[in-house]
Amino acid sequence: MTTSTRTAKAVKATSPDLRRLVASECASLSGSAVSTVALPALAVLELHASTTQIAALAFLGQLPNAVVALPAGALSDRYAKRPQMIAADLTAAAGLATIPAADFAGVLGIGQMYAVAVVLGIIKIVHDAAAISYLPVLVEPHLLQHANSRLGAASSVADSAGSNAGAALVGAVGAARSVLADVLSYLVSALLVWRIRTPEPVAAPSEGRRSLARDIGEGLRYVVGQPTIRTVIAALSTLSFGLAVMNTYWAYYLLADLHVSPTAFGVIMGVGGAGSLAGALLAPRIASRIGIGPTIIIGFAVSPLAQIPLLLAGSGSQWQIALAGTLAVQLFWATVSGTSQRSLRQILCEPRFQGRMQAASATVTAGARPLATAAAGALVLFLGVRGTFAVGAVLQIVPVILLLVSPVRALRDMPVPPARTAVPPARKGAP
Repeated sequence: MTTSTRTAKAVKATSPDLRRLVASECASLSGSAVSTVALPALAVLELHASTTQIAALAFLGQLPNAVVALPAGALSDRYAKRPQMIAADLTAAAGLATIPAADFAGVLGIGQMYAVAVVLGIIKIVHDAAAISYLPVLVEPHLLQHANSRLGAASSVADSAGSNAGAALVGAVGAARSVLADVLSYLVSALLVWRIRTPEPVAAPSEGRRSLARDIGEGLRYVVGQPTIRTVIAALSTLSFGLAVMNTYWAYYLLADLHVSPTAFGVIMGVGGAGSLAGALLAPRIASRIGIGPTIIIGFAVSPLAQIPLLLAGSGSQWQIALAGTLAVQLFWATVSGTSQRSLRQILCEPRFQGRMQAASATVTAGARPLATAAAGALVLFLGVRGTFAVGAVLQIVPVILLLVSPVRALRDMPVPPARTAVPPARKGAP
């Protein structure tokens, strides 16, 4: 299915609800980027947390990815998505607000930081499960690639701006007060989602009382039974594992072994972020030019190739320039491929399984990271950092093979989506 660029732009320009969703994601992501800087600074500089406590804080923040995603996806398919997004934003704002309040009262401790990390991790999963599966409600299937491109570009800008703002705020008003920016961002996000007025189809009532576990099992069986969706998710999880093996020691390798200064490290990351932004903006055009299947496969294939300069790198500015350029190319194609494969999965998936399909992807992808981190810790004892990187790079070849022998290889245009079951819209005045 193809649509002219002119038509796509015309429809997007007359979609205020899509603009509200993009603005909502921008607001919450920029605020979260502020907290990404402020919360560790608060734990280290003001609470004097130990390295073990910092590791526990990071672990608790990631734990909900592997535990909560499947139930959140089932709830997203069972109930209206917009109220879930609003409730998640408001709960996140309330949880974060306890930090500056406790700091002002002089009672803030690491235990509260742990609790807030868990709450935020759960809320993010619930919100994302609803938001990602809500996008196909707002736009027609042939516009999903353009909509995902807009979301990706907005996310890149918001994350970069939020990180810079977070660093400035921590220096100006302190880490605890900086968290108030994230509280405000969640309130703005909730308001924007509340203003969306596109009627949302609701799930048809099931016969009898269904357990959440049954809904989760039904969703997993559906995903396993879809060859293209199943293969793309398997490729994503394998790539995530290989990247996580390398990311465990990536910063350490650059800073300690290659003697990259903190400033140069920040520049390398910034150049990589620029590549990601460019990829989000150009993804629809590239997919239209070379085909959706090749776009996805190239994005996966670039990742292991981009690790070669890292394995050969030495000290010096020339290698730093090479690493920055390589990272920009890697993130460019990762974003192009990411928006394309996400759009493909959204189009192929039946509406009643959207939330559970996205949750299955999040579970296996995020679940691979802790295992990869443990594997990296074991490998480095025997192979060293470069040897561990080599293993991670080789593992990233596996998803390319999976995609090359799958139906994805033959895809040029986006497929025709499955027929949508007629379901009544949500009540007009419903939140």
